[in-house]
Amino acid sequence: MYEDKTLICKDCGNEFTFTAGEQEFFAERGFENEPQRCKVCRDAKKAAVRANRTMHTAVCASCGKEAQVPFEPREDRPVYCSECFASMKEA
Repeated sequence: MYEDKTLICKDCGNEFTFTAGEQEFFAERGFENEPQRCKVCRDAKKAAVRANRTMHTAVCASCGKEAQVPFEPREDRPVYCSECFASMKEA
């Protein structure tokens, strides 16, 4: 159904392949736009965003351990460490 497409990265100008499998994944998720950046440029952009992120210290509402979170904790909402959050998602 899908065929590999060659696209041009809007950041570096290099060609990259938008594979049939990636196209199927995009369609399953309801994404309508094709990727605009190659994997190297996508990864670089994500790393830049993460580098500028301010982390905040909070106490896990479940186990009481200290946790680092990328948002300002509020008193009216519980905050969970990554382990407790993952176990809650599984349940």
